[in-house]
Amino acid sequence: MRILVVGGTLFLGRHIVEAALKRGHDVTMFNRGRENPALFPEIEHLVGDRNSNLSTLASRQFDAVIDPSAYNPEQIDLVLSALKVPPEHYTFISTISAYRSFRPGVRYDEDAVLLSGNDGYGALKARTETAIQAAMPGRVAILRPGLIAGPHDPTDRFTYWIRRLDAGGHVLVPGRLDRPIQFIDARDLAEWSVQMAEDKLNAIFNAVGPESTLTMKQFLDQCIEVSQSTAQLDWLTDEQVLAAGIEGWTELPLWFAESDVAAGGIFYADNRRAIAHGLEFRPLAQTIKDTRDWSRATGEVKESPLRVKTLSSEKEQATLARFGGF
Repeated sequence: MRILVVGGTLFLGRHIVEAALKRGHDVTMFNRGRENPALFPEIEHLVGDRNSNLSTLASRQFDAVIDPSAYNPEQIDLVLSALKVPPEHYTFISTISAYRSFRPGVRYDEDAVLLSGNDGYGALKARTETAIQAAMPGRVAILRPGLIAGPHDPTDRFTYWIRRLDAGGHVLVPGRLDRPIQFIDARDLAEWSVQMAEDKLNAIFNAVGPESTLTMKQFLDQCIEVSQSTAQLDWLTDEQVLAAGIEGWTELPLWFAESDVAAGGIFYADNRRAIAHGLEFRPLAQTIKDTRDWSRATGEVKESPLRVKTLSSEKEQATLARFGGF
């Protein structure tokens, strides 16, 4: 199958290319040629800008498009207009941020209400979903992941916890020990994205993991075991973390205060539809180990517009001293 991957050099996109090649497909990449241009020298690279210059796509034809990088409807219109004919299938990587809210403790499925308007990342992703479905009715798979984890992550979200526990010492951990969390290994999402293209599936999925409930304590204990870390977990309540002025999702990834009426239930996504259609998850220990090994090999995550400002050591230790006397 001839697959066009829009992007393909940074994080999820590069894993999608790897998965498609492993499954024997003929892959073409379209991107600006700025990030890791030497990747995948064996395949076709088309250089352009999806916002302004799609000339290299002109008159080209593909069986499927896998798109992890579209953020607004115009980008979809430009890609489809540039191609000779529409592809047989389009897989779009959207986000759970397209949902309007995440009520504390309430499980939500793919029929939950989406954000309205055109203001912000989540709302624009929702509008992009609509644009693809209107342009290619019956031939679109929409995948809504939450936090994406694994090697080559430029955001430093998941990697923060891997590096922090690997470093040892007293570690500030927010919320209840049995608070549920969800994320997905980029490689699992990539492989499943290619499967969506192969099966030409027309559906919407919450692409989150794991298959069974994972708690924050289980995750951190596994990090400690994998790295043989001497870290000491110092748990603070949501209220204490909020009082310290610590931001959820950025300074402390994988955390929102559970009392937050808009985001407190973000880790309650129902993934049963995705699992029923073939989404599988590698062992948690493998995701942790591979991310740790990559992080150790590359050092500090390089500066990037996608990188979040995670909790500084100074703020972490000051907060622990304030509330716990650690």
